[in-house]
Amino acid sequence: MAEEIINRVANSKLVTVDLEDYYPSGPRVQFDIKDWLLEGFVLREKDFRSSVQSHNWEDYRGAYVALTCSSDAIIPGWAYMLIATELVPYAKKVVVGDLETLESILYDEIIDNLDVSPFQDKPVIVKGCSNKPVPQNAYLALVSKLQPVARSIMYGEACSSVPLFKQKRK
Repeated sequence: MAEEIINRVANSKLVTVDLEDYYPSGPRVQFDIKDWLLEGFVLREKDFRSSVQSHNWEDYRGAYVALTCSSDAIIPGWAYMLIATELVPYAKKVVVGDLETLESILYDEIIDNLDVSPFQDKPVIVKGCSNKPVPQNAYLALVSKLQPVARSIMYGEACSSVPLFKQKRK
């Protein structure tokens, strides 16, 4: 008689965290202000304000917006702030930087607010390989948040995980 196959992973106390599950829905937009600069390099306040005033900000309703300048122009801080005053009523989030910076900031906020009590004294696997753009910094922030509470932290899948941290025995 064959021995019964037991799924040890299903019966274990392992808790899996998939950062993709926390991915905030909504479009991501990178907004480049280069075209509002004289020859792509010089910010003329009057012209810049005119561009900001005449732009259709409604197009960004429900979006996450990354403000950037793809030229080597020196942009004063007030310029991004002025754009933000127009975007705030429409966009879910506005940051200065590229789309990766945007994702990192979004995940920092998510992980800061993450309730880690379900992971208390448990072995945790942080799932890798996501289909959504989860930034590397999100994994680092998650480890920092979990390390004080988790018994152990691994990366990957239950069948092939890489150990990262194990609580020292007291």
